[in-house]
Amino acid sequence: MTITTAIRLSLAASVLALGAGTAQAQEPVKACLITKTDTNPFFVKMKEGAEAKAAELGVELKSYAGRVDGDNEAQVAAIEACVADGAKGILLTASDTAAIVDSVKTARDAGILVIALDTPLDPIDAADATFATDNFAAGRLIGQWAAATMGDAAADAKIALLDLAISQPSVDVLRDQGFLEGFGIDLGDPNKWGDETDPRIVGNEVTAGNEEGGLTAMEALLAKDPDINLVYTINEPAAAGAYEALKAVGKEGSTLIVSVDGGCPGVANVKDGVIGATSQQYPLKMASMGIEAIAAFAKDGTKPTPTEGKDFVDTGVTLVTDKPVEGVESVDTAKGAELCWG
Repeated sequence: MTITTAIRLSLAASVLALGAGTAQAQEPVKACLITKTDTNPFFVKMKEGAEAKAAELGVELKSYAGRVDGDNEAQVAAIEACVADGAKGILLTASDTAAIVDSVKTARDAGILVIALDTPLDPIDAADATFATDNFAAGRLIGQWAAATMGDAAADAKIALLDLAISQPSVDVLRDQGFLEGFGIDLGDPNKWGDETDPRIVGNEVTAGNEEGGLTAMEALLAKDPDINLVYTINEPAAAGAYEALKAVGKEGSTLIVSVDGGCPGVANVKDGVIGATSQQYPLKMASMGIEAIAAFAKDGTKPTPTEGKDFVDTGVTLVTDKPVEGVESVDTAKGAELCWG
């Protein structure tokens, strides 16, 4: 081999190596979004926010969801798929906040950033970070509004609590307990619902966060006490179902319903008087911030820092009602419609 040929081969090898290195450097950051379902408007909007921000930042996003709210097995399988695929980050709304922790640990041990969206894990530090509504504050807002709206009648209220699931994921507990505290009811163990002793509580039923579940749960509680006049619901689909059950027995006009979500159908239901007030949260913001955090982590290992004074990143909450009360800050449904989703 001549010296000239050797130099040429060396240069060619260098060019090939440089090209391979450039290709490797340009490989996109991989991320996963795992939601409870892909049908609830809240998670639809969350996916929209994640996809838009991923496209903007050049992040390769794959999305997964459970078949129904509570489908932990599907979420475990999704985490396993993300680990195998070499994802740099996972955004997760957990169906079972305790049962999913071992799978989350496996992902974190593999060097993946795991961010809980909307629903804190149990314990919250099982994830690297949590981007969420302050769900306790969301519940407290509707509790305060309901107490002020009922006035003296609040002392004799008959309350139905329409929760999410028997497993009591953290978002379920926080909203329920926040509502009760806001209404002025003493809590039992604040880390679970259903152990309160206040005689105003008729009972708790679970809804799976959907309209059919809300209808069935409301029917069960009305059978227990037909004089229910205040209904707390975990979300607006459950509130819509509760309203149908009340309407069937002619009690829709005399029973106050409060909820949490702030989706466009829910805000419309507030405007129409189906729901008295709802606490609006912002899923698109949660997801887009989550993708930004994964991109930053992939770049230099930076992890999100919590909002000051809290153990999570607070993405905000606003009370929406057309019947404002003194001492409880709110916006009307016109403003709520500008900010809504779904």
